[in-house]
Parts: sequence; C-alpha cells; structure tokens
Amino acid sequence: MKALLHKIKRFLLWIVVAFFASTILSVIVLRWVPVWFTPLMFIRLGEQISEGRELTLHHHWVPYEEISPSLSLAVMGSEDARFLEHHGFDYKAIEHAAIRNIKHPEKRKLGASTISQQTAKNVFLWPGRSWVRKGFEVYFTVLIELMWSKQRIMEVYLNSIEMGEGIYGADAVAEWHFQTTASKLTKAQCALIAATLPNPRKFNSARPSSYVLKRQKRILREMRFVKPLE
Repeated sequence: MKALLHKIKRFLLWIVVAFFASTILSVIVLRWVPVWFTPLMFIRLGEQISEGRELTLHHHWVPYEEISPSLSLAVMGSEDARFLEHHGFDYKAIEHAAIRNIKHPEKRKLGASTISQQTAKNVFLWPGRSWVRKGFEVYFTVLIELMWSKQRIMEVYLNSIEMGEGIYGADAVAEWHFQTTASKLTKAQCALIAATLPNPRKFNSARPSSYVLKRQKRILREMRFVKPLE
C-alpha cells in the first residue's frame, strides 16, 4: 500500500511540475511569437460545424505599430481605463461591480475583467464562468503581467479578441466591417468597435444599433482622458 501511495504522489508531482513548466514556457514563447489561433476560435468552428453553418474564420495578425493608436485608447476607455496603472486586476472596479451586483441582483451582472484578464482568457483558456476557469485566468493573468509588457498585452488583445461573427482581431474587423486596414481605422470606427465588445456576436460595428451608437459617443468622450501607450 505504501509503495502504491508513493507512486501516486510521484505521479501527481510530475503532473504539477509538467503543468507549471508547460504554462510558463508557453507564456515566455508568446511574449514574441504571434498568436495565430486561440481556443475560442476552435470552439466557434466546432459550433459552426455542429449547427451546419459555413465555416467562417477571419484573423490576420498585425504588429502593434500597424494598428491605429485610437483603437487601444477606445478599448481602454471602454473596457479598462486603469490598464496602465494596475498589475492585472482592477480592485476598485471589482469592488464597484460586487456592490452593484449585490444591490441590484435583478439587473445584468456587472463584470470587472481587465484587458489583461481578457487576454489571458482569450489566449490560454475557454469561455465560461466556473471557479476553476476563473482560477486559471488569475494564474495566467499574473504570468503575462510578470513576463509581458503592457504594449505586448495590448497587442495580443487587439489581435485575438472576438470582434464579430467569425472575426478576430483589429485587422480582420477593419477589412470585413470597414473595408480598410487596422492602421487606417478612424477614431470613430475604433470607438464603434469598442462599443460592441461586451457582445460582438450580438452587436455589429458594421451595422450599429442605437445602443451601440450611444456607447460609441460615450467612448469617444472617455478616449480624451485615457493615457496612450508609449
């Protein structure tokens, strides 16, 4: 029995070592290597197959320098105003969301995920709200904040985030929704894209609803107060 327990302990230890080694190595590699595919892209393709729809995947990786600076300002103004100040987690936003969700449980749950957290989720994990997935998200957020620069986090975020049905990243949404490139997106177009990010499969930046246009105006105002990435 003791021998069996010893083997189980060794096996579990090797699993833990392999997990930390593989995840840390992947974060180090992706500090420089473009993220061509994400788990969400494969999940969406699987959904398209299961629903009998045409396979759709538009994604072009472009360097941060080839993305309109207005887009990073727009997503910070919309999603994470303190992106340059925090180290992965915006505790003020978390506190605000918790208080609001407790006081108004009948309303849609307010989230407080930072751009760093969303990047960790998009690149390394799957969608969902389980505590297990949230725990992995915290772990990967800490890793990328330690090993990547803020510019790299933003670069990966803008290249990997879902921005429409089968559309991922700044250059793909620029092409398919605005017939341009990521570098030539206007300030208004960037704000429109950011306005759809809470649910880019429901809200369309090419055909914005009145709700999206209202959000666009608010984001354009917020962009004036956001510190740009250096």
